[in-house]
Formats: sequence, structure tokens, C-alpha cells
Amino acid sequence: MSLKGVAIAGMVAVLYLPGAALADGDSDAGRKKAETCLGCHGIEDYKNAYPTFPVPKLGGQNAQYIIDALKGYANGDRPHGTMHAQAATLSEQDMADIAAWFEAAE
Repeated sequence: MSLKGVAIAGMVAVLYLPGAALADGDSDAGRKKAETCLGCHGIEDYKNAYPTFPVPKLGGQNAQYIIDALKGYANGDRPHGTMHAQAATLSEQDMADIAAWFEAAE
């Protein structure tokens, strides 16, 4: 590989490091932090009472997807009052831990 190729590969790797580090959550810590999530997201085919909408079961979901969704709820890019209230209180480490636990859960 040429020096230019090595430099490009290094820059690409650096671009992916922040996301990779964030996705390294502690699933044991996440299990404890996700207890409030399970009332809705731990039940297969659960639907919210009002307004009626389906709530996804998150067990087995990709951790990075969960992190991205939580960040979207926290910053208002994803509008949902209840999820905003929950996500806005989480640190990035909390999000990574919760995401790691849900990814490992079935």
C-alpha cells in the first residue's frame, strides 16, 4: 500500500473512532439504566393507550441505531414528548450502556 493509501486509511479510521467508542457501552450497567424503558419497549406488540401507536420492542436492536434515536429524541430532531423527557436526562455513556444492553437482549 502506498503512503497516500495508508494516510487515507488512517483518516477514515479516525473518522469512525468517535462512533465506535460511543457504541462500546457496558451492557450490565445498561440493564439497570434501562429499567424505565422496559415498561413500553420490553413488551412484544405493545401499543400506547393515547394517542394509540405501536411501540417497538428493542431487544436485539442495533446499538448504534438506539444511540442515534436517543440523541434525536434528546435534541428534538425526533419529536415525541415522552421520549424527549427520557432521553434528555441521559449522558452519552448512559445511551451507550442502554444501547449495549438492548442489543444483547432478546
